[in-house]
This record gives sequence, C-alpha cells and structure tokens, in this order.
Amino acid sequence: MTKPRVLWLNVFVFLITFLFAAIAVPYRAITHGFDSAEIIAAVICFCYCGMSITAGYHRLWSHKTYQAHWSLRSLFAIGGAFALQNSALHWSSDHRIHHKHVDNNDVDPYSAKRGFWFSHIGWMLRDYQPERYNNYDNVRDLQKDKIVMWQHKHYLLLTVLTNFGIPLAFGLWHGDVISSLLLLGVLRLVLSHHTTFFINSLAHIWGKQTYTDKNTARDNGILAFFTFGEGYHNYHHIFENDYRNGIRWWQFDPTKWLIKGCEYLKLTSKLRTSPEDKIEKAKLAMILKRSQSKLAYHPNADELMAKLQQDYDALIVKLNEFYAAKKQMLMNKSNELVSEVESSELVKHYQELKEKFIEQKKNWQLLAAQTV
Repeated sequence: MTKPRVLWLNVFVFLITFLFAAIAVPYRAITHGFDSAEIIAAVICFCYCGMSITAGYHRLWSHKTYQAHWSLRSLFAIGGAFALQNSALHWSSDHRIHHKHVDNNDVDPYSAKRGFWFSHIGWMLRDYQPERYNNYDNVRDLQKDKIVMWQHKHYLLLTVLTNFGIPLAFGLWHGDVISSLLLLGVLRLVLSHHTTFFINSLAHIWGKQTYTDKNTARDNGILAFFTFGEGYHNYHHIFENDYRNGIRWWQFDPTKWLIKGCEYLKLTSKLRTSPEDKIEKAKLAMILKRSQSKLAYHPNADELMAKLQQDYDALIVKLNEFYAAKKQMLMNKSNELVSEVESSELVKHYQELKEKFIEQKKNWQLLAAQTV
C-alpha cells in the first residue's frame, strides 16, 4: 500500500522550531541569559495562544458552548493564528470529525488507536485525508461568522505578522531582538504546539475514564494544568456541549474561568452546561460497570451482582426524585417566588430528598467498594 505523500512544509516547521527550542534557546540562556521581562512576555504570549485555542477554536467555534462578542472573537482569531494551528474554520472541521468518529482509524483525523506518535503529530506530517482541505460542509454555521472567514482568508498573513511581528516588536522595544525571537517566537510556539497536541495523544492514553469507556478519552488533572483545563477529556467527550471541562470548583480549568468571567463583562453569553443528573448518572454507571466486571469471577458473583444492581436501581430512583425537586424549586425561584419557596413545603421536601440521595449514594458506593 502506498503511503500518503509527506507534507514537507509541516515537517520542516515542526523540526526546525523544535531544534531551535531544544538547542538555541538553552545555548542563549547559558551564554547570554533571559531577563524577567522577556520571560514574563513569553508566558503571556503562551497563555494568549493557548486560551485562543481552548476558549476560541475549541469551546466557542468547534462546540458552540457559548456566544462571544465580536471583539473577543477577533482576539481569539488573531491568537489562533499566533498559535499556528491552522485556521479556526479548518481546526473546527477536523475537531468535529474527531468527535463524531472518535477512535475510528479510517475517519478520525487523529485517532488515538493508531498510536501516540500518530495522534500527537504524525497525522499532520502526511496527507492522510486530503479531502479535509476541500470539504467544510460540517462547519457551515462557522462560514456565516465574518471573523472566522476573515481569519481563514488571511490566515497566512496573520501567522507571519504574529509569529514574527510580535516577537520582533517586543525585541526592538526591549533592546534584544534575538532573545525575543527565540523566547517569544520559537520556544513559545513549540510549547503551544505540543501542549495542545497532548490532548489528542496523552489525553486519550493517560488518566481515568470517569464517565464513559465508549472511547479512549481520559480525565487527567496534570494535563489540565498544562493545557488550560482541557485535560478533563473523558468528561468532554461525553458532554461536549458544556463550556466547562473541569466541572468541579477545585478542578483547574482557566478556560472555564475566562469564559465565565467574560460573561460579567458582557463579552460572553448563553453559556451551556450539562444537566447535573445526567453527569451523576454517567459517573454512577461507570462505577457499576467496573464493579460488575471485577465481580465476574467472584464465587458469589450472581448474588453480589444482584444486590449491587438492586441498590443501584434504588439509588437512581432517589437521584431522579432529588433532581426533579431541585428543578421545581429553581423554577419557582426563577418565577420570583423566592419568599414562598424559602418557606414552602417544597424546600423541606427537597432537603429530605437530598439527604436520602446522599445517604443512598454513600451506601451504594461503599457496597460497590466492598464487593470488589
């Protein structure tokens, strides 16, 4: 079978920037040094590129998890060009194909089942799916966004102006062009590339399958730290329309905080979240599945599985009752019936159901742990 043609431009860009980052940057650091202003500027540029991809390319344009003001979209479009990861239109098209056909080696552009190297960078070194550069049928909605199409049309010019212009301008202002080009230009670009690429590779290999095992995506807090919150990838692949990836307050997801913070400034709106009961059910279903798998060869497997399933069914009943009461209470509050709600029987009923659900959940999780 003939291998797809090599994309030599991509090969040279990845290879040359990596060699400069791995050799020239350390050499410059040893022989000349970088001052705090250069380091801070490089970190700011890295964060700008990263958040333009996560908040812009990914959660805004690929998944439509919220709406953004034209000024914010413009910043993301320029930052995406600075990150040098193709136009928002093309990036989003690839990503939607990935979600629709995840782990399908023949369709998924960066299927993790083809190995770490392929999903990390190999898929961009050969022309595996040339039709992807001509067919944008799955992003027709984005073709109505003037900023997306402006960036797509002028992508090459924008990449040159940002990747050379920004480091060069800072270097001229600061008085050290070479250090600026190496730090803000090359090293920032390489780090921006590979931290993003880790979501396609490591986030499908390393971590926990908290909510589903129907695909290879994993949740990994360490990766979330380096990828502006994108490491909670197992959650994302089952609840892709949620503007959050780290749904708990303690989970590191600065992209979520940026989107939510911009809502207070009227720069973002219509933030989408997944129903809490569906999230809880997905997590409990995975615990049940793992427990059943581990019980398969237990001497009393049938008896223990029946007990586990029985208690699980009871837990789901409590869960449905609790979230139905919670939904009703929130509806009353939204209808400006706060005073009535606070003193009504509904609140008392809600609190009782909450306590019963928490107790039932605790007992079932204890049973699941004991049976394995």
